[in-house]
Amino acid sequence: MFFWQKKKPSYERAMDWFKQHMVPSQGIIVHTKQPVPYPEVTGYFIPTLYNWGEKELARTCTKWLLSIQLSDGAFPAPDGVPYTFDTAQIMRGLCAALGDVEGVETALRKACDWTLTQVDASGRLKTPSTELWSDIASDLIHTYALPPLAQAGKLLGVKEYEEAANFVLAYYKKQEGLVPFNRLTHFHAYAMEALCEMGELELAAQGMADVEKCQRADGSIPAYPDVDWVCSTGMAQYAIVWYTLGKKQPADQAMRYLENIQNKSGGFNGSYGKGAKYIAGAEISWAVKYFLDAHLLKMRAEGKHV
Repeated sequence: MFFWQKKKPSYERAMDWFKQHMVPSQGIIVHTKQPVPYPEVTGYFIPTLYNWGEKELARTCTKWLLSIQLSDGAFPAPDGVPYTFDTAQIMRGLCAALGDVEGVETALRKACDWTLTQVDASGRLKTPSTELWSDIASDLIHTYALPPLAQAGKLLGVKEYEEAANFVLAYYKKQEGLVPFNRLTHFHAYAMEALCEMGELELAAQGMADVEKCQRADGSIPAYPDVDWVCSTGMAQYAIVWYTLGKKQPADQAMRYLENIQNKSGGFNGSYGKGAKYIAGAEISWAVKYFLDAHLLKMRAEGKHV
């Protein structure tokens, strides 16, 4: 790099990473060691793309997702099996593309109808498989499936979807482990962000108070309360939640840390530090999505606009 060349802003490099790692005419890869398109992440990347003005990319991703929807309304994971969580994240993308891409409304209704079949009598959200979760994810991540179901209900005028989302939320709010920081930051942050999206700001603030106690002077947050290494995605998600709650200082600190560890490529490894155990050897697509979302909120907090 010549001395007069200015380094690209971190968010531009992150978007460049997306463009370089999207499978043409399909979606974003899982990670650099599994470069196949990932329906779930492609789905929740679509609102991010729209928010950053990348409409054509958003449309391309949406059209690919429409082409792979299963006949019952669910969407397959990379292993070909439908997961309730994955289908719900694709619903986030369909909500964002509603009115912009032909065929979205029908697909969204089918996905929501299928999701309702996964709600049991207690309010727990079932899933056909947990094979890809390994042993680090838990049923609590299903809280993050509720905001797109509620949003679809509002957009489509179907009260049943909103009511189902609130019914399931009531079940998960009763689970003692939901709020405390007691699991991988990425999965804990899913629940904190979901609580914010569902209007449960006080509960989210309780969980984030736990997290703030663990934030170090350099802005980093341990991937678990008792480890040294960090999960990049969890860091970005926590920044999102803090900005949402009006807690600019810890959010800014988290973002500064993320910008310091961002790879030259513009991407992020799954985790960093001694003993890192969450996809440490590859750049993962979902870290880029949440970094871009967090950066947008950071800019808005500073009175800037994309």
